[in-house]
Formats: sequence, structure tokens, C-alpha cells
Amino acid sequence: MKILLTNDDGIESPILPLLIPVLSRFGEVTVVAPKVEQSGKSQAIDFRNEIEIKRTDRFGDVRAYAVDSTPADCVRFGVLGLKQRYDLVLSGINRGYNLGDDIAYSGTVGAILEGARLGIRGVALSADPNAFLESIHALDAVADYFCAKRLLERHSLYNVNLPPTVRGFAITRQGGPFYTDDFEYRGNDRYIQVGDPLEYEARDLSVDIDAVRAGRVSITPLTAARIDAAAYERLSREIP
Repeated sequence: MKILLTNDDGIESPILPLLIPVLSRFGEVTVVAPKVEQSGKSQAIDFRNEIEIKRTDRFGDVRAYAVDSTPADCVRFGVLGLKQRYDLVLSGINRGYNLGDDIAYSGTVGAILEGARLGIRGVALSADPNAFLESIHALDAVADYFCAKRLLERHSLYNVNLPPTVRGFAITRQGGPFYTDDFEYRGNDRYIQVGDPLEYEARDLSVDIDAVRAGRVSITPLTAARIDAAAYERLSREIP
């Protein structure tokens, strides 16, 4: 198996040196990650400016590149720039959950969506920011679950969130808001966007947010298509 490893936390993320040996048990790993953090960039690409891309020896013999652009551009360079085909794009492990509505903003998820556009299966991994490095210990169980349930044979794109203490697994759907949202004035015509996790009791383990709060590894099947298939079928029947 050929694995393209990327993230949105950047090439200096402390989880990457821990993650590479785990993935190397499954095949050949190539790392293409942003030069600096690119959180919240979704599936954005930069097609107007030259992009600095440098090879790095940070991971020893593992081929690795730092890309001064978004996670989606990292995937594009890994495939189009390096002229390689991969069996899997693995994005993460992200320092912080990507749950509910925030999936739309996530650079971690954006990377696997770009991989899907290029015909490659993808898994995005995210974890509690306070148990970020410890989340590496859950990967063997996650890999075993994926293999036992043949998940990558059944579907090609998953968003996975790892709780601090794993109490099981749940196939989930996307929930709603995970954070509050606001603009905070900092003076001198400057604002910053702020938010805190919403607090409520976990009730529905079929929802990604609730599943993680209940200690389940949330595994959400995604689609790269933007079309509402049901609406298309209905409108195409109703409108001549």
C-alpha cells in the first residue's frame, strides 16, 4: 500500500514522527504537509501564486516535503507534482476535533476531499486537543476495526474522531454546531473570531459529536459530491 500522509497542523506537528512508524507497517509512506499551520482552510487551493515546496529530512529515510500552502495543495503536489498514485490519503492526526458543522471548515477533511477528487480513498483523523499525542495509542484499534469491518472496501472516505479514552466505536452521521461563534473586538479596528465547545448531554450515539462525548471513536462516511441527489431527482421529475 502507498500512503500519502498530510495534515493541517503543519510539517512540524509533533504527532507526525509518532504516526509514520504506525503507518509504515501497512506500506510505503510519503509525507507532504504544510510549511505552517493551515487550520480552517477547508479544500482551498492557491492557483494564482508560486508555491514554495521544499524536501525535508525531518523523518529520516521517509520522503517528505513542506508545502507553503493548504492541505489540499499538499495532496495535489503529492499526486500531480510527484507524479505518484496512492492507495490512501491519511490526513491528521489533527490537534482538535473536526465534528458537526466544523467539518466544512476543516483543512484536515479538505485534504481527503481533494484526494477523493483525484480518485484516492481517504481517512481524516482528529483528536481531543488535550490528549493529542496520546491518541496515537488508539490507532492500532482503529486500524483493526477498519480491517475487521472492511470499511475501505465498503466506502472510500471517512472522517474519524478519537476520544481521550476509547470505549468503543460508532458509525456516525454529521451533527450540528460544535462551537459557539462570535467576533471579539480587540481594538484598533481589529477583530478575532472566538468560540467555545457547546455543552450538552450526549444522547444520540449515531451523531458524531455525541458519540465522541460518550467515548466512542466516531467514524463518519463522507462524500465529495456537492449535489443533493434527492432534490435533483425530485426537481428533474417535477420541472419539464
